[in-house]
Amino acid sequence: MNKHVPEIFGSMVFNDDVMRERLPKEVYKSLTKTIATGKTIDASVADVVANAMKDWAIEKGATHYTHWFQPLTGVTAEKHDSFISPVGNCKVVMEFSGKELIKGESDASSFPSGGLRATFEARGYTAWDPASYAFVKDGSLYIPTAFCSYTGEALDTKTPLLRSMDAINAQGLRLLRLFGDMTTKRLSTTIGAEQEYFMIDKEMYDLRKDLQFTGRTLFGAPAPKGQELEDHYFGPLNSRISAFMEEVDENLWRLGINSKTKHNEAAPAQHELAPIYGTTNMAVDQNLLIMEYLKKIAEKHGLVCLLHEKPYAGVSGSGKHNNWSISTDTGKNLLDAGKTPAENLKFMLILAAIIKAVDDYQDLLRLSVASAGNDHRLGSSEAPPAIISIFLGEELGQIIQSIVDGKTYKGARAGIMDLGIPTIPTFRKDTTDRNRTSPLAFTGNKFEFRMLGSSQNIAMPNIVLNTAVAESFRQFADVLEASDDFDAAVAKLLKDTFTKHQRIIFDGDGYSEEWEKEAEKRGLLNLRTSVDAFRQFDAPKNVKLFSEHGVMSETEIRSREDILLENYAKIVNIEALTMIEMVSRDIIPAVNAYLGDVASTMGAKLSVMPELSCEVEKDLLTKLTELNAKTYRDLAVLKEVELQAAKEKDILKKAQAYGDEVLPAMATLRRHVDAMECLTSSEYWPVPTYGDMMFKV
Repeated sequence: MNKHVPEIFGSMVFNDDVMRERLPKEVYKSLTKTIATGKTIDASVADVVANAMKDWAIEKGATHYTHWFQPLTGVTAEKHDSFISPVGNCKVVMEFSGKELIKGESDASSFPSGGLRATFEARGYTAWDPASYAFVKDGSLYIPTAFCSYTGEALDTKTPLLRSMDAINAQGLRLLRLFGDMTTKRLSTTIGAEQEYFMIDKEMYDLRKDLQFTGRTLFGAPAPKGQELEDHYFGPLNSRISAFMEEVDENLWRLGINSKTKHNEAAPAQHELAPIYGTTNMAVDQNLLIMEYLKKIAEKHGLVCLLHEKPYAGVSGSGKHNNWSISTDTGKNLLDAGKTPAENLKFMLILAAIIKAVDDYQDLLRLSVASAGNDHRLGSSEAPPAIISIFLGEELGQIIQSIVDGKTYKGARAGIMDLGIPTIPTFRKDTTDRNRTSPLAFTGNKFEFRMLGSSQNIAMPNIVLNTAVAESFRQFADVLEASDDFDAAVAKLLKDTFTKHQRIIFDGDGYSEEWEKEAEKRGLLNLRTSVDAFRQFDAPKNVKLFSEHGVMSETEIRSREDILLENYAKIVNIEALTMIEMVSRDIIPAVNAYLGDVASTMGAKLSVMPELSCEVEKDLLTKLTELNAKTYRDLAVLKEVELQAAKEKDILKKAQAYGDEVLPAMATLRRHVDAMECLTSSEYWPVPTYGDMMFKV
């Protein structure tokens, strides 16, 4: 396959090369102008584009087309229509019109809407997004689209994402013009989203109801070996995983996805795939495809891909590192500081804007990664804590401090790395180390937002980043456009901004208790749970941010807050019900059966040799009986608190009840079940153990 990678790459994508080849010159120019500038597409070219797209797709084996969209479910949705059109005499032709390309219709009341749509208000529309290429998959032409209600509210993640990209473009261009850049026509944010995941054998997965229903193990005692030897990270790929990864790469390459890096991650059976960065809109679409293909191809290899943030307790969870930057249509990365960042005023001003945005909207950044699954991951094993902070490194930290203090930065040069081995060349070190505990770290020419959960759609974190930075750009541009002395105004802006927002910069250990205390002194938020974070969504300053930049209306914001709270409650509810079923129908009966066997063995021994003490059997019987009784009592408690939470009508109170009452009851029940697992014969234990699942892939 390796000889043909350039030939297959992007072969299933209606990309720029295909459009240039198949579209009339004027139509191609019109469409590419729409993509480059974000302007409305000329309706007159839609029929021509649709026909060319249809002919190309049929050549690739497609018989259907679908408007592929991202409802507020966290996953994608699609409805397939064939190209066939009857012409009489039992004959058909293959047709696809510009109208069908541009607009589709879906049932808006069947997707989460947060009250925007009732059952009797069903109409919703899907609208073509020309900036994200169409592609052929599984016999259908997939057309990336936005999804809105009949009354125009966004019911998806793509619509506000595109709006946020327009916002940062509009405000960013104002700043560039002030620096004399009259060439750049559009700014775009770019993303490289690293994807972590676990693999498990399909046969073992099928024996775990908790994995099937919730994506994570609700029970499980630690295996004798975990990740403490640190021997899995970057270790050799076993043949089964390697074959799986090879097939994933080939499928992603055909779809034009730059799958670049693959390796073993820190925990046993954990792995990572990382693509090359791309424009935010397409990168979001492609990450959704990456997750889909990881799951789909795993099944072909007798495996299951686990995308939950914490499928196993006690080992590293899975995240999705969001490498975010800003680029111009002329190919410049605005976060490239150059060799002398202290002298690069444009870079320093953009850096100040980002620092200000992160500090001003730390609640929204925390909210953007909040989920029931991610709550189990944040705060340990290379997952950042819930407190938002920025890591800049030594050099930028010193530059900012010199600006705050009003002193001249004397500069710092990176040292030379010499390993003392003649055959290994020396090389220049980076000017700063990396900080794996930082939520948002500057890593050379981008910010790495490390808090994202592995299963989430990455649109929301980027909506927040784009819009918050757009607001900083707007405020800076307002000041600078009104100033008489540009250089003096920039210098004052930098000093004032760094002085006011220096509290958000932290280069130390984000896991330490000292940092939690220090963060509180600095006035930083510590939104420990997702419910705490969700409640920040409709704060007046956040409503103002999104509405003034045209990203989301107050109605859209409130609907999303309701959806997030409801989804959280539903997830914990499913976990609690799954736990109740497993304990009631599988675990307690299995332990009782083992206790009966132990008692029978002891009875048989005593019948032959009454003088035996049978200490082993008695001890097992005592300990397991006590644990089994505690488990039964804990089960009753869980049933009761779950029932009370389910009865709550107010969505906020319901989510709080599941977080504050149900989750602790689940944790108590788990402790006793896991203790019983350690005492029960493996022949009786009803589900595969952690050792089985993580080490027998």
